[in-house]
Amino acid sequence: MAPTPSDPSGSGFATTNDRPVYVIGAGPGGLAAAAALRARGVRAVVLEKSDRVGASWRAHYDRLHLHTTRRLSGLPGLRMPRSFGRWVSRDNVVRYLEKYVEFHELEIVTGVEVSRVDPADDGTGWVLRASGGRELTGSAVVVATGHNHTPRLPDWPDSDAYKGELLHACDYRNPDAYAGKDVLVVGVGNTGAEIAADLAEGGASRVRLAVRTAPYILRRSTAGWPAQRTGILVRRLPVGLVDRAGDVVCRISVPDLSPHGLPRPTSGLYSRVNEGAIPVQDVGLVAAVRAGKVQPVAALASFDPSSGAAVLADGTELTPDVIIAATGYHRSLEGLVGHLGVLDPRGRPTTHGGRTSPQAPGLYFTGFTNPISGMIREMSRDAERIARTLSRPTKR
Repeated sequence: MAPTPSDPSGSGFATTNDRPVYVIGAGPGGLAAAAALRARGVRAVVLEKSDRVGASWRAHYDRLHLHTTRRLSGLPGLRMPRSFGRWVSRDNVVRYLEKYVEFHELEIVTGVEVSRVDPADDGTGWVLRASGGRELTGSAVVVATGHNHTPRLPDWPDSDAYKGELLHACDYRNPDAYAGKDVLVVGVGNTGAEIAADLAEGGASRVRLAVRTAPYILRRSTAGWPAQRTGILVRRLPVGLVDRAGDVVCRISVPDLSPHGLPRPTSGLYSRVNEGAIPVQDVGLVAAVRAGKVQPVAALASFDPSSGAAVLADGTELTPDVIIAATGYHRSLEGLVGHLGVLDPRGRPTTHGGRTSPQAPGLYFTGFTNPISGMIREMSRDAERIARTLSRPTKR
């Protein structure tokens, strides 16, 4: 097959007789896996549906910085430059990923979207069905399409009656367009909390934050000690012990925001992490709430069909100019691998890193967990485990 213009290596797609490991997704997880494999002499080809690597990072809001430290956020084989500072900006993450591809001479093929993965007929590999009618056969597959793949916008009753602007957080860039406007941010994860603080600092006339479940809020760093390092130290400890310790730390380091409408959580910090709820790292929310610049309110429940007002869970009706839904993402793996029995009821892979499901040997996943030790750090560790497994002679 002739090389495509988006194939910088000039090698085109691998044929059935030259089966590489195919890596789906050119974000941090996919690039880390490809580099770790290449370092062990295993050919890896990264397939990316967009036209550039790090597409999801490029689309994040301008203010975003890593909540993990630079030292603990590098991918295998290349450290992040010290010039990036301790908390690396979105733009510098993108620069680092571009440099990473160049440094490791990775094979990247852009503009190719994989829609389905099936076992090869001969039972010794995998067939990838991709855009343009392509069928690519690989010896193994690493799925790294990302934790934040498809925006999830709740189907609020009568939302079509709302007369203002309703958008998902993935479409938010900076507060410039919302100066002087009344904005309701829905969702108090890290994204919602940071966007609310950004709007308050950027000139929105009023910012309210709709909260369904009170979050755990942590300082990103306390006395120079980053929260990430604590997460690394405690992640193997009993859940109950970490819950109790986390409650003490939060009470000591973060002011009680209950008088401002944001009560302390009642469930355990680590228990909630295991359910998928990562603590909110404070990068401005606490100060904004205490100053009255961000007002916590009840969760958004529906819309009034006659007036179009936003109806909160406590019955309050609001008429904001803009509603920004920081309501998360779908992993959207069902069409790709759902038929292989490798997903749990919530659509999450049942294995990750160097382990594969018994019914799908040679199919690996990375980047679908969000541990308190740092997602990029864990993707790097996953990459090394995958590379070790696939470089063993019995597995190749």
